[in-house]
Amino acid sequence: MPRFLLPFLAFMLHAVTTGAAAEAAKFNILFIIADDLNTDLGCYGDPAVKSPNIDGLAKRGVRFERAYCQYPVCGPSRASFMTSMRPNTTHILTNTAGNAGNALGVYATSPNFREVLPDTITMPQLFRRHGWWTGRVGKIYHYGVPGQIGTNGLDDPASWDQRVNPIGRDKAVEETIFSLEPNAPLATRFGGTVSWKQMDGSPLEQTDGIGATEAIKLLEAQRDRPFFLAVGFYRPHTPYVATKEFYDLYPPEHIRLPEIPAGHQEAGPVAAFASLKPTEAAMTDKLRRQAIQGYHASISMMDAQVGRVLAALDRLQLREKTIVVLTSDHGYHMGQHGLWQKNTLWENSARVPLIIATPGMKNAGQSAGGVVEMLDIYPTVADLAGVPLAHPLEGVSLRPMLDDPAATVKPAAFTQVRRAGFSGYSVRTTRYRYTEWEGGAAGVQLYDLTADPGEITNLANNPGHRAVVAEMKAHLARNWPPGIWTPSGPAPVGKKAKKKNG
Repeated sequence: MPRFLLPFLAFMLHAVTTGAAAEAAKFNILFIIADDLNTDLGCYGDPAVKSPNIDGLAKRGVRFERAYCQYPVCGPSRASFMTSMRPNTTHILTNTAGNAGNALGVYATSPNFREVLPDTITMPQLFRRHGWWTGRVGKIYHYGVPGQIGTNGLDDPASWDQRVNPIGRDKAVEETIFSLEPNAPLATRFGGTVSWKQMDGSPLEQTDGIGATEAIKLLEAQRDRPFFLAVGFYRPHTPYVATKEFYDLYPPEHIRLPEIPAGHQEAGPVAAFASLKPTEAAMTDKLRRQAIQGYHASISMMDAQVGRVLAALDRLQLREKTIVVLTSDHGYHMGQHGLWQKNTLWENSARVPLIIATPGMKNAGQSAGGVVEMLDIYPTVADLAGVPLAHPLEGVSLRPMLDDPAATVKPAAFTQVRRAGFSGYSVRTTRYRYTEWEGGAAGVQLYDLTADPGEITNLANNPGHRAVVAEMKAHLARNWPPGIWTPSGPAPVGKKAKKKNG
């Protein structure tokens, strides 16, 4: 045999055996996503919140310290990470149709990405095309909570073989839930308003408890075939509902309120605080503590349901066959900067928890410090499972960081939002966050997160940080070229199209 053929034959043998091994392994995917969960978790250093099951997953996986959503609102974020496309590509910039897009320089004609990207292959759809069974329990794509609990909402049928929409006791008694806006119509009284209730009954009777039960049934039914199971929990999204044993974990008198320096909001920019509602600004300290109690209680009850699903994975001897990903759609404020909920470009709203655990993980229990984006989840699980991508994505695989948590895969993460007439674009590196509102016309912010993790001192106009500002502006320009991301820029044309099944 000619010697020059040996490397070629060795390569072909490696490709064949690698492909055969990947086909034989066909790792399952368990994708767990919480709703409106920030990093108030024990594994992220929170001293108060009890999250033993998520903390346990972090011990057998890699925890990403600096993971960021691309839009801190449910619908745009979910459309983005399920397609690995940025919000200006999906054109989904709002939870409702047509009320946010044109001022951003892109169209928001519909909250369904299929109208703009009819041929895109979503993360579960890719696996479905390659022989995996795909199923969804609860909220993966957007639908309103609590209003649309029990429905398909804005789901994507092409992504799934089976869909389950749990509905529990919390939905049945929602009219009795305390809301800061009690006179608002029922459809809007809770979902976008700080609201909470200590629920009667068992955790298993609540929507998340029922969702965990249904997820376990699907694990049992699909245990002998490769599966992609997405489990979307509804908490801690407002209303913050949990049963007594979880409320009792957080006595209000022991809750510390965030400290806000005098004049912090007055220093602006106004756009950075535009998400604050009058009812939130008027909250007493007693109400603030009750709201935080409810939020943390709902985290702990959701964590308990995560634990039930993970325990079933172990009981069914599926741990060594399953890649587990846990994250949230965006972060959340609980009084930091005097703000509540989401819709901002502060760290509390843009940062998300992200844990990835793989079979035989050599770096279990470690944390990765490089910046990553939710866009990166899709290409990562495809890479880990050996599934070729159907088309280019805007995220990148995090596999190098799983192999070496000290590695990095990108220099910066990007988040955008539009709120109260202001469009903002933010870039986060390992040290700094830089934000421009209305292209800088409505304010610029720069924070050194190493020295100032609370983002209190704005360094944007500090002469000693001119070089940093220039570097961060260059990051923004690379991600959102002028004329596209500025409010006055031209709008790319997106055609509506019929949905295509996959």
